[in-house]
Amino acid sequence: MELYVHAVYGGVSYTKQFRALERGVDILVACPGRLIDLLERGNVSLEETGIVVLDEADRMADMGFMEPVCQILDECKKDRQTILFSATLDDEVAELVRDYQTDPVTIQVGPEEVSIESMEHHFWLMPNSKKSTISSEIIRKCGRTIVFCRTRAGVDRVGEDLEYDGIGIETLHGGLSQRQRDGAMKRFQYGECMALVATDVAARGIDVEGVNCVIHYDPPENAKAYKHRSGRTARGGASGIVVSLVQKPQKKSYGRIQREVGIKVDFKPPEFVDLPEFEVEFISPRRRQSYGDRNRNDRQGHYGQRNQSSFGGRGGGGRGGGGRGGGGRGNRSRDSQGGNSNDGGGAKKSYRGEARGQNYKPSNKARQGYQGGRSESGGNNRGRSNRGKNRRRSGNRN
Repeated sequence: MELYVHAVYGGVSYTKQFRALERGVDILVACPGRLIDLLERGNVSLEETGIVVLDEADRMADMGFMEPVCQILDECKKDRQTILFSATLDDEVAELVRDYQTDPVTIQVGPEEVSIESMEHHFWLMPNSKKSTISSEIIRKCGRTIVFCRTRAGVDRVGEDLEYDGIGIETLHGGLSQRQRDGAMKRFQYGECMALVATDVAARGIDVEGVNCVIHYDPPENAKAYKHRSGRTARGGASGIVVSLVQKPQKKSYGRIQREVGIKVDFKPPEFVDLPEFEVEFISPRRRQSYGDRNRNDRQGHYGQRNQSSFGGRGGGGRGGGGRGGGGRGNRSRDSQGGNSNDGGGAKKSYRGEARGQNYKPSNKARQGYQGGRSESGGNNRGRSNRGKNRRRSGNRN
């Protein structure tokens, strides 16, 4: 028997979807938002729909999709069969079962929940300004990593930071077109980048083997979100690393999450020696972005000037500064330091917790002996903005 199947979702043109629906389909795979839109436009009718399948019902409930889902169910035949897949059957999902299923049968497959015990959890205390640098070093040591942020803007900002630090990444959030999201997932899945920076919504359903680490760059909304994020690693019985980047005001909420998921881990400063060793293939950014004349100091709380004048011609201050000379953004090998190091003869400094894999390539801060944001000479690696100095000078002119 020949069946016609079509998928409808946002972020793509309506035209192709209109044509497929006009021809008629046997199986329609749809995202709630786009399907509601098509219903309101009169382009689709569900009056003869006899079977409805809801996948990841608990995630749809978490994201506030239950109202449109119920609206869609109300448009279908009353005597339909409703099949529901969910990791949990509580709260709104339980109400959905009660209101839209008759004499339901529950079939449990696989483990009841993500095995938190199979993961190695770390809760590292740090200021917000150090998160991107710490994330970069974690990725260099652990390899394939997923970094979770709360917002689209956060994903773009963190992705830009990691690329600037020489890490090949892809971003994934709802502001991208479906084609862009598919491309990002494909490149991450096939190992064409080191990290995927994503929001919770965009990353739902990700099932990629070989993810060594998950970074909670921004705190998860609750314990369920923590388990869902963390479950992107330790797939198929493998072990995995989960690192939460915690600011001091966030300790209370993270402590509550620990209690609810059943773990107890001390909060402490970053200790890279605690991370296991992985065979890491270093991948530089896929493309170079033009940062123009924007100064990193203009983004307070996240950036400062990078003290890199002693390495391979990277002088010139911020992104829009002087010439980069010998060591380009994606060429941060140890040899690129040449004899320009202030150590004399290009001597290499040790880095706490440095990975020893042959493909490991540390960042400039790692080579400078980065310890919690200060260089061995006592200066702050992030530098200081000159804005305050200029204000003081202008205030004394009179």
